[in-house]
Amino acid sequence: MSDTEYLTRAEAVLAAVERTVDDANDGDHDIDLERNGSVLTLTFENGSKIIVNLQPPMKEVWIAAKAGGFHYRFIDGEWRDTRTGTEFFSALTEYATQQAGLPITFSAP
Repeated sequence: MSDTEYLTRAEAVLAAVERTVDDANDGDHDIDLERNGSVLTLTFENGSKIIVNLQPPMKEVWIAAKAGGFHYRFIDGEWRDTRTGTEFFSALTEYATQQAGLPITFSAP
């Protein structure tokens, strides 16, 4: 994957996360979202955080959550965990739901 293709796909991930949080905040959630360059920080009501950031040199998207740190690479049309193969948005859904204490569903752009 070229650098340009990576950035296009990875920025779409960040935009999808931002949209989902905005939509969730219109409902029952109160998630603070801060973007600083290619780093998104989601802060939940209980003070816990999830950080999603881009790693252009490795062409990866990373998640840091209470559950741990996870690296995702674009494989066969999806962002997949480099260790377990778990899809990015299903994993983020699980981590955010655990930390928010309310269901929140993230999906690919």
